[in-house]
Amino acid sequence: MKKIEAIIKPFKLEEVKDALSEAGITGMTVSDVKGYGRQQGHSELYRGAEYVVDFLPKIKLELIVCEKDLDKTIDIIIEASQTGRIGDGKIFVSSIERIIRIRTGEENEEAI
Repeated sequence: MKKIEAIIKPFKLEEVKDALSEAGITGMTVSDVKGYGRQQGHSELYRGAEYVVDFLPKIKLELIVCEKDLDKTIDIIIEASQTGRIGDGKIFVSSIERIIRIRTGEENEEAI
């Protein structure tokens, strides 16, 4: 089992969610996060004063998938979230040792 963490632009959330649902990938945790990468933030003008916005709003998706669904899920996230412009985000993949569904006690793939 693998955990996918994807940082994407907020306006791409619905597209990614719909694309994953169409492919039968269910179960996702979504968080509002802030951060920056190579963009290093940007400057904005407010009431005549310029100020720097260091941390940009992003969405963090967390999904747990079986090994067989990993590449398909990553491809869907990339295709649905990509704009081709700086700040599109990143995807991180890590291994999951054990999952337990609290309600039923099911473990691992049965608990996904």
